[in-house]
Amino acid sequence: MLIGSLVLAGTGPRAHAESFPLPAPGSDVIGELGTATPGQHDTLLDIARANGLGYEEITNANPGVNAWLPGVGTTIVLPKQRLLPRAPHEGIVINLPEHRLYWFPPALAGQQPVVWTFPVSIGKMDWNTPLGVTHIANKIKDPTWTPPPSVREEHARHGDVLPAIVPAGPDNPLGRFAMRLGIPGGAYLIHGTNRPAGVGMQVTHGCMRLYPEDIERLFQMVPVNTPVMIVNQPYKWGWHDGQLLIEVHPPLQEDAVEPLTLTDLTRLIVEATSAEPLAIDWGTAELTWREARGVPAAVAARGPRDTANAFAVAP
Repeated sequence: MLIGSLVLAGTGPRAHAESFPLPAPGSDVIGELGTATPGQHDTLLDIARANGLGYEEITNANPGVNAWLPGVGTTIVLPKQRLLPRAPHEGIVINLPEHRLYWFPPALAGQQPVVWTFPVSIGKMDWNTPLGVTHIANKIKDPTWTPPPSVREEHARHGDVLPAIVPAGPDNPLGRFAMRLGIPGGAYLIHGTNRPAGVGMQVTHGCMRLYPEDIERLFQMVPVNTPVMIVNQPYKWGWHDGQLLIEVHPPLQEDAVEPLTLTDLTRLIVEATSAEPLAIDWGTAELTWREARGVPAAVAARGPRDTANAFAVAP
């Protein structure tokens, strides 16, 4: 069962960065699901960028749809409704399996607190984006790129010889804006890109890469010393209108050695219902778990229930 209304959204021009009011107490949901209908020359990547989504998000939400030829008239699900990560609502929070960055700006007096959210690329296997708490150490406009020796060696093995320093400009993979994280070694950045088609994938050397229009907006808003928390939450749970929702994403490459099991799903449900046993719709829960489409689904509701079946074993 999908939660939220479906709103028609075409590809059109690129979407502006999005902000959402923080949900009221008792709710963990922002945004709404949407749909788009491709034109003759639209790819899923075109639709994703126009609607503030990344590659993995839109392909996971639309299994079986060809990313390059989705087909005129095909209904494309836009996974623009999401559960907030289970982390403090302050500074920047990046959930790696979700390929998504959340920015919680300080609320001004008398104004509704909001959250901004952007798709990001993250570090690939053997070049992991580190987990933990850090901060924005400094901000650089029109950065140069000094690829480390290991990166130059990797590119050289594929016949791509990198210079020692890549100057600012259209060929710079950092784009026009970069924010350096306070992680020892100083090599981790939140930055733009000159190859936006790769946004929302696990493809970088540890940095987090945004669409050019998104990093420009984020760069303007985020001050130096902003706290940054990087988390690994492939599955999330939360509440909305009295319903318990779960949202499942594929695990990171380095964590996908063995597939998730129904035991892992049971642990998630037990955590979510530790304070209040509920009757679980195990059919929906298992389907949501196995599909890992990144779309919230309701698996239980508060109210009259048969507590004897609260933790019935899934078939």
